[in-house]
Formats: sequence, structure tokens, C-alpha cells
Amino acid sequence: MESQRIVSCPGHAALRRGRASLPNHAYHLTVTTLHREPVFLGFEAACEAARCFEDPMLLGDARMLAWVLMPDHAHWLFQLGECDELASVVMRLKSASARRVHRVVGKAGSLWSRAYHDHAVRKEEDLRAIARYIVCNPIRAGITGHIGNYPFWNAHWL
Repeated sequence: MESQRIVSCPGHAALRRGRASLPNHAYHLTVTTLHREPVFLGFEAACEAARCFEDPMLLGDARMLAWVLMPDHAHWLFQLGECDELASVVMRLKSASARRVHRVVGKAGSLWSRAYHDHAVRKEEDLRAIARYIVCNPIRAGITGHIGNYPFWNAHWL
């Protein structure tokens, strides 16, 4: 049996370079679907993914502060706790949401791209401003004129 070799894009290594996982630190993440496929245009698929984003079992000791689910990507703002590392939380969220979405749409295989973009929030940055930026994505994308009309978002402060 031949061993499989995972080939990654050059950009994936660059995204991992310098990645830190600091306890109690806040992170803004962007995760995209594989090939930017608009999987979450389907209401049921979007509902299943969104349920995962606030699931305490998946978050572990991390706390989701804000999130939005777009047709082909998601933005998360969460604060790590003491135990789980950034990569572990992301892996659990991506894995569980993929399983749930695949059950609904009757597919298998990868849902999310392997890589993700993360930004460690600096002390001087305003978490609420980042949360507003995140939840306003559907407005900027022209999906809705008012965030209250878009069902796939939440913010700790609202």
C-alpha cells in the first residue's frame, strides 16, 4: 500500500508561520469553504454549521464572542481559555460543522479549506469594533441591507 503524501499550497505554510496560541487571548479568524464553494447558500446547511459555532462541547474552554457565516466562509472572534490551543478549537469547529453539514446535504469529503487566517487581537484593539466588522459582513457583501434580516450571526454584546 502506497503512503499518501499531503500536498499543501505554499500559502498554507505562510499562514502557519509565526502562529501563536496564547491562553486567554482573543483571535479573529477567517475560514473558507473548499474552493470557496457557496455551501451556505443552502438554509439547512447554514443552520447546521451555525449551531456548531456556539456549542460549548466544541469550544472547550474558549468563548465565542462574535461570528458570521457567509455563503463561502465564516468569521469567528473568540477568546481562548487556559487549556485549548487555537488549532484545536478551530479543528473541532471545522470538523463538527463539516459532519453536520454533510449529513444535511448528503455529501462527503472536505467542506473547509485546510488553512485559515488568524489575527491575534492586540490589547489596544477594541473587541467590539472587531465584532461590528464581523457581523456587518453580509451588509458589505450586499446580501442584506440590515443585519437583523440576516439569520447567521451572533455577537456576545448584542
